[in-house]
Amino acid sequence: MTHSKHSTSTATLSRRGLLVQAAGAALAAPWVASGHAATVAGGRPISLVVSYPAGGGADLIARIIAPRLAEALGQGVVVENKPGASGQLAASQVARATPDGSVLLLDASSFAVNPSLFPKLPYDSAKAFTPLAVLATFPNVLVCTPGFSAKSVKDVIQLAKAKPGELTYASSGNGSAQHLAGAMFEGRAGVQLLHVPYRGGGPAMTDVMGGQVPLFFANVASSLGHIQAGKLRPLAVTSMVRARSLPEVPTMAEAGVPGYEVLEWNPLLAPAGMAADTRATLVAAVRKALADPEVLGRVRQLGGDVFADASQQTAGKFIAAQQEQWARVVRERKISVG
Repeated sequence: MTHSKHSTSTATLSRRGLLVQAAGAALAAPWVASGHAATVAGGRPISLVVSYPAGGGADLIARIIAPRLAEALGQGVVVENKPGASGQLAASQVARATPDGSVLLLDASSFAVNPSLFPKLPYDSAKAFTPLAVLATFPNVLVCTPGFSAKSVKDVIQLAKAKPGELTYASSGNGSAQHLAGAMFEGRAGVQLLHVPYRGGGPAMTDVMGGQVPLFFANVASSLGHIQAGKLRPLAVTSMVRARSLPEVPTMAEAGVPGYEVLEWNPLLAPAGMAADTRATLVAAVRKALADPEVLGRVRQLGGDVFADASQQTAGKFIAAQQEQWARVVRERKISVG
């Protein structure tokens, strides 16, 4: 795949414009920056392998960060989408790559879930990669069909308890972030819902807007426009604090489900065995890219926030904690992808 240069955006760039711009960047020459910054891989272009398709959340983050990463390193950065198998295809490619910084993986929160869902991964998640950073975090938001009878999360819980296993929620597939968000909700709220998996978040959201399924734990970035247009009604966000893009929507804890937090996030990983100086150069470049006001502004336009500490050590600890959390949910809720 080839890629075009990233165009300059303004602070008033609309979310729709951002989505269109990012999708348009799928036909590319690499982002290239000149200068005397420290380089990796002999200055050759870096392949930023994204585990999901163009236009999705991980791809948007890749196209926001790539130009700034190129500037910080003084070399080209090419976004390469390699979707499939819940991120396993992209992860396998990067795990096998030479650890010189020329090939990096930009994944999603499924990276922490896959070890529990797929006991026979083609790589060892704990040993095959060097975590470089967590780039950004995004809450989900529990949305419903506008005409749905429940006006609050407490109403949803009451309906679910009245008819155990009958109230449905959609997801983008078995083992997806939306599925796991629903499974955790069942556990924390003490209810039993009926999971309806779809082939992707788009079809799931379409059916929720159409009233075929009433509930969906949606990605804020992809659902925000529909919420603002009145096609979806938000009930609660899944973070511990309210989302900047939805300030009037309560958190799950405020809505009556304590101890509930589900974040979608984007790790940046390199193959294991990377030299310390190469790793340090990449981590410094990522930190510089994330500190760029335009990057911060565009991530917030998508409903998220740049990760509080982009250090390599913090990223590894965060990923390990997420793996532990989702392993527990998968085990307790008996989730499988079969």
